[in-house]
Amino acid sequence: MKRISCFMICLWVLFFKTLGQIDESKVTRFILNYSKTTDLRAEEVRSILDSAKYIPEIIDRITQPAEGISWKKYRNIFLTNERITKGLTFWNDHESTLNTVSKDTGVEIEYLIAILGVETYYGEKKGGYKVLDALYTLAFAYPKRAGFFTKELGEFITLSTTQNLNLYNAEGSYAGAIGYCQFMPSSYRAYAKSFDGSKTCDLVNNVDDAIASAANYLKVHKWKKGEKVAIPTHKIEGASTLSPIYTKPKNTVEYFREKGYHAEDQIQTDLVSIIELDNEISKEYWLGFHNFYVITRYNHSSLYAMAVHQLAQAISALKD
Repeated sequence: MKRISCFMICLWVLFFKTLGQIDESKVTRFILNYSKTTDLRAEEVRSILDSAKYIPEIIDRITQPAEGISWKKYRNIFLTNERITKGLTFWNDHESTLNTVSKDTGVEIEYLIAILGVETYYGEKKGGYKVLDALYTLAFAYPKRAGFFTKELGEFITLSTTQNLNLYNAEGSYAGAIGYCQFMPSSYRAYAKSFDGSKTCDLVNNVDDAIASAANYLKVHKWKKGEKVAIPTHKIEGASTLSPIYTKPKNTVEYFREKGYHAEDQIQTDLVSIIELDNEISKEYWLGFHNFYVITRYNHSSLYAMAVHQLAQAISALKD
């Protein structure tokens, strides 16, 4: 009897370990539930999922998101001279579309550019994972958020038929976000908007559609034209420690002033929140207004919203 090589044993172990990562009971449940609510038969849904691959790297990446680092490190990623300069170039290249969309929605141009700049480096880095593989991996091998990604998997299968996306080859982020705007499939279906008014909307290749869709997302979440986003404040000695830190404005500027947080701008009546950012050695404090909260509807991280705000301000300053 021939001896089995160590190499073959390792391959078998890896194979069965990979199979073990996927919760097959959840796969079966998804197939039954999805087929009941759509025109696809169960065997067709099974065929789709059989073509998907489990990607271990995706689990590694989602457990170590960029939002888990300090504000100092996060800011250094997104507030670079190169990204700011490319933002101005993007403005100049697409000024006509940006002007039209901004006028129609009330969302300032610099914030539309900044979102695309933070999300995908103005469309240059849209992600290199197959969306089907990413959502399959996260739906059935990441219990912490299985419910969310199972829903997104269903949304993506539906989206592939309504928006002419390639179900098997469409690429996106490790979390399954798609195109310039990095919309999750449910957001793609809910907020994507064609710039020219056509029924289909291409957020992967059509930058005009991407601009219109990002603006539509902010508009639907009640962006207020011309209003402040965030202003710096400082915490004086003896100030109250506020916990938990939240992004939805609930109190007036005067309320926070009485708690020991003083802003240079003499604003009294606006509802704001306190944004605390970790600079590793010290803390940085800002007052976040309604529009800051709107940006966090795109991504719930205060780091993300502040990066968008500061990138927008830097691009606008360069434009002027």
